[in-house]
Parts: sequence; C-alpha cells; structure tokens
Amino acid sequence: MSVQNLNSLLSHNVKGQTENLLIVDTRPFSDYLKGHIPSAINLDLMQFHWLDTSITGIKQFNRQSRFLLSNLGIQNKEKVIFYDDTSGPTAARGLWLLLYFSYKEVAILDGGFSKWKEKGFKIEKVTNQFQYSRFQGKVNSDVLATSKEINLVIGSKKNSKAYIIDSRSEKEFDGTVVRGGRRGHIPKAHHIDWSMNLANGYFKNYNELARVYSDFPKDKQIIAYCQGGYRAANTFLALKLLGYKKVKVYLGSWGEWSSLQNLPPER
Repeated sequence: MSVQNLNSLLSHNVKGQTENLLIVDTRPFSDYLKGHIPSAINLDLMQFHWLDTSITGIKQFNRQSRFLLSNLGIQNKEKVIFYDDTSGPTAARGLWLLLYFSYKEVAILDGGFSKWKEKGFKIEKVTNQFQYSRFQGKVNSDVLATSKEINLVIGSKKNSKAYIIDSRSEKEFDGTVVRGGRRGHIPKAHHIDWSMNLANGYFKNYNELARVYSDFPKDKQIIAYCQGGYRAANTFLALKLLGYKKVKVYLGSWGEWSSLQNLPPER
C-alpha cells in the first residue's frame, strides 16, 4: 500500500470507519514513542527470532506465533498493514508471517515511516493498546522451508530441484563477516543482497526488480534465507511482486544452519 492511499483512508476516517484496519509499526518501541502513524500499534518483530526448524521446533513456532498474533488482535480484521522505516525486512516479515497462516488481506506500507514523514502526513505519539482476539490461522507450508528441505536441495545431483538465494550482505556471504556459529554460506546458494530490492526506500518497479532476479526461472522453487529470516522475507515479497508462485523463506536461516555441525557451510 502506498503512503498516499493510507493517508487518504485515515484522513477521511469517521469514528468506527477503520475499526477493521490494523496498522502495525514493526520498528523498535523507542522509535515508535518518538512518533508513528495514527492508530498504529507497535511490535518490534526483530525480537522474535526462530532458529529451530525441526518438527518440534516448527510446532512450537506455530504455537507461539498464534499467541503473538492473537495479542495483536488480528482476527476479525479486514486488512492488516505492516510498516517500518522503509520497505524493509521487519514489515516484510510481518506480511510473510500472516501469509504463512493463510491470512491474505495483508500489505506493507511501501516506503515506510520515513516516506510518511517526508510527505508531511499526520503523526501521533500516544501509545495504542493491543486488543486481544484469538487467532488460529491455517498453516501454509508452501511458504516456509526447513533445514531438512534445504539439505535435500543441496544434496541433489542437479540444481534443478530448487534455487537458494542468500539475502545477506556480500561480506556475510563470503565469510569475511561472521555471524552465527560458522562463516560462509549454504552450498549452492546464489547471493543477492536484499537491499537490491529497494530504491530510495521504496520497492523498485517491476522491470528493475525483474533484472535483479533475471537468472531465476518462474517455474522453479525459490528458497530465500538470511541470518534470521527477515531480509529473506523482503526477498520473498520482491519475488511475489514479480509473480513467482513457488517461493519460501528458510525460517532458521544462517542462524540455525551455522549452529548445526551436521549441516555443511561453503565459502
């Protein structure tokens, strides 16, 4: 959603008119307190990392995610909009999380809060409360990859089973910068820094994005990963904007992969 469209919606609000719209500020709470979009609640999604994609780990992820989304009051909302400072990883992670639970009426604010301020739109500083509503959500396993699935991909003799995209920085990819248990990247991974998805804080237009991902066929499975599944969620969204149907986020990402000694790294 564009900042202009959201501002128009809020500007014409009569009490109760936007009660079915939920706006979630995914920035740190300290930034939220300095000013945010009117009616937005705050949830710093960067605090919710998950580095266990075993069967038990995914069951616990589902349970805790449903609890988290229940506290946000997402159930019975017609539209949920996530935003951060730009069209960045935490807003994309919120969108991906709802798609994982088959909730499709979700968007991010393209350009984020920085563009909202730049346009001179109204800002408030009051803290808006959560309104609990029990969230169930049906799991959509088509958008989440596990370490087991990645291991099957890299173990195949041909690279036609799926493509793996590393959304981290070049220095993380080549092992110059070490985050996690080991340095390097997942074998067979292609490197495309998530920041290549944006221009001036917005998602690039279709043609520009298409050039970034021109090496990846649209009929193949694409799995994106980063350090904890946030930058990868941004890549996930970019690919969806391009019309890719089979896209997953490796939830555990390098944080999990690098910590498990039976999973091979590559430099």
